[in-house]
Amino acid sequence: MSQQSPQEPANAQKHRTGLSRIWHAFGYSRAGLRAGWGETAFRQEAIAALVLIPAAFWIGQTWLETALLAASVVMVMVVELLNTGIETAIDRIGPEWHDLSKRAKDMGSAAVLLSLLVWAGVWLAALWSRWG
Repeated sequence: MSQQSPQEPANAQKHRTGLSRIWHAFGYSRAGLRAGWGETAFRQEAIAALVLIPAAFWIGQTWLETALLAASVVMVMVVELLNTGIETAIDRIGPEWHDLSKRAKDMGSAAVLLSLLVWAGVWLAALWSRWG
C-alpha cells in the first residue's frame, strides 16, 4: 500500500507557526488597511479617527469613558472594512444582480449604519455629560 501525502493547502499561511505566522499575518493586515484606504468611506472614517481618537482623551472623564469613545470610532472602521470585504467577495462571484447578493450587501450596509449610530450615541452622551 502506498502512502499518500496530505494535500497541501492553497494558503501557505496555514503551515507557518510562531513569529513567522504573526509576521506574515501583520503583512496581510497592512495590505487590508491599504486596500481599505482605497475606499472613500473608510478613508473618511480614518481621517475622522485622526481627530476623534485624540479628542476622546480630552473629552473622556475616566479611562473607561475615554476607551469607550475611542473604541466606538475604531468599531466604525472595523465594520466598514468587513462590509467592504463582503461587497468585494460578492463582486468576485459575479456582476449580475441576485437577491442573495443584494441581501448580503444590504446587511453589510446596515451593520455600518448601526455602528455609526452607536458611535453617535456614545459621543453625544459623553459630550452631554461633560458640557450639558
